[in-house]
Amino acid sequence: MRRSSLTLRPLVELRCARARPHFTAIGAALLLALAASGAAAASGADNEQLARAQSYEYGEGLPKDQLLAAALYCEAARAGNSEAAFRLGWMYANGRGVAHDDGTASALFGVAARQGHVHARVMLERLKDLHGALPDCMRPPPSRREVLELAESEADGEAGWDPLADLPPHKQKIADIVNRIAPRYGIDPRLALAVIAVESDFNVFARSVKDARGLMQLVPETATRFNVRNSFDVSENVRGGLSYLRWLLAYYKGHLALAAAAYNAGEGTVDRYRGVPPYRETREYVRRVVRLFRSERHPFDPRVVDPSSIVKAADQAR
Repeated sequence: MRRSSLTLRPLVELRCARARPHFTAIGAALLLALAASGAAAASGADNEQLARAQSYEYGEGLPKDQLLAAALYCEAARAGNSEAAFRLGWMYANGRGVAHDDGTASALFGVAARQGHVHARVMLERLKDLHGALPDCMRPPPSRREVLELAESEADGEAGWDPLADLPPHKQKIADIVNRIAPRYGIDPRLALAVIAVESDFNVFARSVKDARGLMQLVPETATRFNVRNSFDVSENVRGGLSYLRWLLAYYKGHLALAAAAYNAGEGTVDRYRGVPPYRETREYVRRVVRLFRSERHPFDPRVVDPSSIVKAADQAR
């Protein structure tokens, strides 16, 4: 039944498109290709993920969430699913849940076409004069070697090099939003950018194996805790992450290492170990955030929450 739904939906949209004179020729052609293509050869988890993405895209059995649909398509496309790349290209070509960008659509159709997707080849031919870049979510996560090289370059303190300065345009747009919002939460924008750089490398659609989502990698529990409905929405994600940082900084009285460790591993884990837990991932995370922020302390608002018992004990010991 789900496979049939994947095939029939574009036919419905095509009928609606005929009633809209402003509908683009490219959009109509894409819908026609989708109607003809149906679901690509996918099985098991791949087919299930495509069906889930479509459910979010059209609001069938799940709340309509086209950004999340795009993220799911992109995750599958990054893993090599040609149908997912084709459908994500269609979303970009029609501005469906993502910004309209025929260049990005062409790049995605190219990915699908190289994997043998027949109708992607047709659409690629229609967009042959357009050239664009793949969306950030298609980039593979950094390798362990790249992470280590970055850590080494930071430790060496290369002549004035600042990874948060001179950002490329797509990252600078995010930085501009952070610079505007962060002060409202009492957070230094540089700290928020440091967390974003380490968490997602400014990838709006980043999603971890633990289901942490978006720029500041909010797990569903944290998103709910700070009233974030759509973790792939830039402003919502940033506000949720800033709210959590503000809470953690108050809870640990401005000790950045503890707040960063809790952001990565949870405040319950930090309290249980009475400090930064002995996890290699968390310790590397803390080291990178502190180094990017360039300070071990951050101002905090004591009215937000009572401090953790571990900082109370440290204060009493002085």
